Amino acid sequence: MKDEKKAPKLRFKGFTDDWEQCKLGDVYGHLYSGNTPSRKKSANFGGDTPWIRTADLNNGLIKSATEFLTYEGIKQLKILPENTIVLAMYGGFNQIGRTGILGFPATINQALVALTPHKNINQFFAQSYLNRHIIDWRRVAASSRKDPNITKEDVEKSEFSFGSLEEQNRISKLISRLDHTITLHEEKKHQLERLKSALLQKMFADKSGYPDIRFEGFSDEWEQCKVKDIFKITRGKVLAATEISEEKSDISPFPVYSSQTKNNGLMGYYKDYLFDTAITWTTDGANAGTVSYRSGRFYSTNVNGVLISDKGYANKAISEILNLEAWKWVSHVGNPKLMNNVMGDISIMIPSSFEEQDRLSDFLNQLDDTITLHDQKLNLLKLVKQSLLQKMFI
Repeated sequence: MKDEKKAPKLRFKGFTDDWEQCKLGDVYGHLYSGNTPSRKKSANFGGDTPWIRTADLNNGLIKSATEFLTYEGIKQLKILPENTIVLAMYGGFNQIGRTGILGFPATINQALVALTPHKNINQFFAQSYLNRHIIDWRRVAASSRKDPNITKEDVEKSEFSFGSLEEQNRISKLISRLDHTITLHEEKKHQLERLKSALLQKMFADKSGYPDIRFEGFSDEWEQCKVKDIFKITRGKVLAATEISEEKSDISPFPVYSSQTKNNGLMGYYKDYLFDTAITWTTDGANAGTVSYRSGRFYSTNVNGVLISDKGYANKAISEILNLEAWKWVSHVGNPKLMNNVMGDISIMIPSSFEEQDRLSDFLNQLDDTITLHDQKLNLLKLVKQSLLQKMFI
C-alpha cells in the first residue's frame, strides 16, 4: 500500500475520508487468465459450462455466453464464481480494456484476466473504475508493444483507488441506475429502428406495383423507372478539412456531407454550398451504396454522388426506396464502389403521384426525427455517465 491518499472531486454527502490508493494486485492478488481448449477435439465444446471470450464483454453484467465447454474441455481451466470481473487484454485494439461481470459461474479464454470477488470491494464499483480508465489501458497497449495488448502484470501493477465499502455501494447504485436508464433508451431506439425497417418493407411496393400498407386515398399502381430517367446524376467536390468549421455560424452556415455514416454523414459547415435539396449516396469505401436525403442547401464532398431533380423526385420517400436497393449494386472488386453509371441503371418502384410521395416523406421524416431525438437523449445520458466517472473516481 502507498501512504498517499486522495479523494474524488464529486462525492455523496457524509463521505470525507480520503481514498486508499494501491495496486490492483495488492487487492485481488495474483490474477487468473484462462485458455482455449483444442478445437480439433469436438468433445471439448458443446457442454454446459459457459466459456467467456472478448466478444462477450459489454462493460456491464454478462447475462449470456456464446460458447460452452464440456467436462473434458474445462479440465485445464478454472471455474470462476459469479460476480467475477473479466477484462480484455487483447483481441483487437478497440476491445482492449473492455470489461464484464459474470452473471453466472463460468470460465474464460486466454485473452481475458479475472478479478474474483473481494469482501472489501464492490465489484460493480471496481468495474466502473476500470471502465473510467479504459483509455489508459489502450495507451499502454499502443505505446509499449508492436502488437497492441496488455498483460496480467500490467493489470496487477495498475493503480486502483477506493473508498469505504458504503461509499462504493452508493456510487455503484447511482451508476447502475444510470446504466439502466441508458439501456431503456437504447432499447427504445432499437425498437423504433426495427419498426421503421418493418414499415419500409410494407409501405414500399414490390414488383407487383402495390404496397401492402398505404395511406387512405391512394390506390394507383406504382411505376417502375430507372434512376437516370428521373434524376440528373452528378458528384460532389473535394473540400479540404481545414476549410470546414465544426460549428454552424453566419460565416459557415451550410452543412458539409461526406461518406461517413456517423452523424448522418455530417462533417461540419462551410461558407458556400453546391446543391439545394437532393439525394446523395456514398460512391467509395466501406459505406458505398448508402443513400441519404439532404434537405436545403448543402455542400457534398467528392466521395458522394448526388441526384438532382427539378420536378420534386428528390424527397425522403425516394431516398429510402433507393437505399433499400442501391447496396445490391455495389462492386466489391477491390475498394467497394458504386459509380454514377451503375447508379443510373438501378430500377426502382415509386409512387406514381407526388402527393403519395409527399405523404410518405412526411411520415418517414417524422419517424427519423423521433429516432434522432432518442439518439440525442441517449448520447446525453452517456455524456452524463462519462462526466460522473471522471468526477466520482480517481
